[in-house]
Amino acid sequence: MENNSAKSSSFSAFAHSSRSGGRGRGGTMRDDRERSRGRGGGGGGSGKDKIDALGRLLTRILRHMASELNLNMRSDGYIRVEDLLKLNMKTFANIPLRSHTIDDIREAVRKDNKQRFSLLEENGELLIRANQGHTVTIVESESLLKPILSAEEVTVCVHGSYKRNLESILESGLKRMKRLHVHFSCGLPMDGEVISGMRRDVNLLIFLDVRKALEDGMKLYISDNKVILTEGFDGVVPVKYFEKIESWPDRQTIPF
Repeated sequence: MENNSAKSSSFSAFAHSSRSGGRGRGGTMRDDRERSRGRGGGGGGSGKDKIDALGRLLTRILRHMASELNLNMRSDGYIRVEDLLKLNMKTFANIPLRSHTIDDIREAVRKDNKQRFSLLEENGELLIRANQGHTVTIVESESLLKPILSAEEVTVCVHGSYKRNLESILESGLKRMKRLHVHFSCGLPMDGEVISGMRRDVNLLIFLDVRKALEDGMKLYISDNKVILTEGFDGVVPVKYFEKIESWPDRQTIPF
């Protein structure tokens, strides 16, 4: 029981931290938490809130906590749902994870508006993974993601950030921070096709020169939920691979 209690306490500390994400500059776990609270996170609540809170907990476990919780995660990011439901943890709705069911997991996956998860039935067992956003190094890019082999596969490749970060970005490039990849979207913030990969409150757009990046050996991938990802070179996408920078939403070109 001491081990389970330690895991629960560890999650509580994690959920209330402000560790940086892998979206270049300006993305933090604190921002994720504050945004999720705006969607109804908190104690109790309706069935919808309970499923929403379950989805947020799944996101954190599958992206960041598998090693810490001693979960058996495969190189493609999948873990057994049965193992998840044994964890001694509570969601942000203050509901024990153990009280949730496989049907609840399916509903959380189905209702996630950014399609953050994939389910897989294999040998009579249900497995789940996060489609992208990992910090755990168990996951291998080639197993989790589909490689992009030509520029023709990508119409738009754009990273969303904030003007307050522009000076730092121009000095050192886009960094993956604690995550495995720098994230790019395949469309603009208000495009109907954009599901994940960019926050809707960004005010800076950095477009990647995909052809030049691929020609120079940068590995690019696309996730099941259509986020474009790269490790860059040693965790950085250098400025020389920026095609253009624009302000958003007025689309004014920013020289660099």
